[in-house]
Amino acid sequence: MSNQRVASRYAKSIMELSLEKGRLEEVHRDFQRLTALAESNHELKLVLKNPVINSDKKLSVLKALFAKEVEPLTMTFFAIVSGKNREEILLDVAKEFENQYNLHMSIQVAELTTTFSIDDNLRKEFSDVVKEISGKQTVQLVEKINPDLIGGYILKVNDRQLDESLSSKLRQLKTQFTQNHYESKI
Repeated sequence: MSNQRVASRYAKSIMELSLEKGRLEEVHRDFQRLTALAESNHELKLVLKNPVINSDKKLSVLKALFAKEVEPLTMTFFAIVSGKNREEILLDVAKEFENQYNLHMSIQVAELTTTFSIDDNLRKEFSDVVKEISGKQTVQLVEKINPDLIGGYILKVNDRQLDESLSSKLRQLKTQFTQNHYESKI
């Protein structure tokens, strides 16, 4: 079975258990903390994926990092995953848990790429567009800045992409000019 499918099943299990116990927000915060820590510390990713390091050492690393501030339910989950020698999928489980949490809470995540940082008025306008596209009332915008766009924006919502950047418009014009239909053929 692929790691993605296994991670999805583990995420679904911890999601259902945290809902049952009324600890969803705390477990969600723990998985966000794990993801943020792994993104800022490349060594943690390497330790979790290294088959040479045994599971007990990986679990002790997780306990050392999270013991004081993590929900006991999350730490028990880490211990179960470690007991099955599946620590390498913990980051995938965290990502899948985030997806399932957003689905459960009816949150739409959208990626907005512009050439500059946007203000609150533009943020509200983009949020309204995302609400219209997705039909969900809560929007989480992931803002990125890319000066190569020259101007305009790219908005990604699920599998849809609205590309209103000047760089893409220039590429389209270049393509049209290479296919000059008005050139006389003598």
